[in-house]
Amino acid sequence: MKSIYLTGFMGAGKTTVGEKLGKALQLEVYDTDQVIEKKTGISIKELFSTKGESYFRTLEEQTLQEMPIENAIITTGGGIVLSERNRNWMKGNGIRVFLFAEMDIVWERLKNDQTRPIIQQKKKEEVANIFQQRLPLYNQAEITVDTTYLSLEAAVEAVYHAVKTYEKRQH
Repeated sequence: MKSIYLTGFMGAGKTTVGEKLGKALQLEVYDTDQVIEKKTGISIKELFSTKGESYFRTLEEQTLQEMPIENAIITTGGGIVLSERNRNWMKGNGIRVFLFAEMDIVWERLKNDQTRPIIQQKKKEEVANIFQQRLPLYNQAEITVDTTYLSLEAAVEAVYHAVKTYEKRQH
């Protein structure tokens, strides 16, 4: 099985859905942000503030290309789709699943989260603008699952069935 890349805006549930999906499919799960933190020894927030976003994006691209391209679930940072190389890499080496969640729900999940550098000191409208700019890039995924009103279990089940259906159509 090709690797499954979970993409989407921060707060859509990529990491939590990925962990449960990994158990359901009996696949290893890799989180690009966690791998970067382990490699560098500092948090993503610290990386952004000390080295800048472009340094982080370079590390993110390198990390993505070090991930397994078979039998794995890769949960990605929300901005991974900003790089055309990343989008092409994921398309060529796996199945991209866009976890969509409506902005109101995302905002409720994120507004008090101090670990997310992209939304620090930003108003809801500014975060919504970032989301809207990225939406066409997320929509390039082979599969889209709307997690807005789904429980974690229902979201995992929806992704599981969507991936299985997609795989059947490819053979």
